[in-house]
Amino acid sequence: MNEKKEPLLRAENISISFGGLKALNEVNLEIYPGEILAIIGPNGAGKTTMLNIINGFYRPDEGQIFFEGKKRSKKMKPDHIAAQGIARTFQNLALFRGMSALGNIMMGRTMKMRANLFSQALYWGFSQKEEIEHRKAVEHIIDFLQIQNIRRTPASTLPYGLQKRVELGRALAANEELGYTIALIEHDMGVVMDICDRIAVLDFGNKIAEGSPDEIKSNQKVIKAYLGEAES
Repeated sequence: MNEKKEPLLRAENISISFGGLKALNEVNLEIYPGEILAIIGPNGAGKTTMLNIINGFYRPDEGQIFFEGKKRSKKMKPDHIAAQGIARTFQNLALFRGMSALGNIMMGRTMKMRANLFSQALYWGFSQKEEIEHRKAVEHIIDFLQIQNIRRTPASTLPYGLQKRVELGRALAANEELGYTIALIEHDMGVVMDICDRIAVLDFGNKIAEGSPDEIKSNQKVIKAYLGEAES
């Protein structure tokens, strides 16, 4: 799939140091339209630093970010980057436990509903039309995250990995547009292997592996980085 597409975002030879400590060392990363890319690695591997560079909170000492094929100025501010559609969410697992997966994701749309409380309570006119439109957007998210079979299931009964999907869905529901591309930092390997298309692995600021979940879980460099096992 990726061979036929141009990356939506490309990080080329990104390096950055803090107080003499090299946090990232010539890291290359590509994120393709419509995919979920996980960036994983042990503590201190450089995962958050990489996202902070993508979002413009840090400026790399070396290297360049390309977005939609265009080189991004290193002086571009985070708010201008956000205006391009590169948003960051801080994902905490705080679902409404008695509410269904569908209901939780719908909660992410409430801030966008413009109908007044009276019309919402009576569910008529503009309020009814508005909720139908928001429900369509939520159904797109449910399809995107492939959680159709749990849409009516109470969040409290879902395993951790599926709760994380619902939480991600609620965050996505607050965005204006569909057509999501996601870079995800996640420490739970079960979640990563379950929902991601590709995985990039960092260790001590270096990218040591990249590939599909199946490729990554059998990669000896990744096993060594996480478990300290010797390479075969």
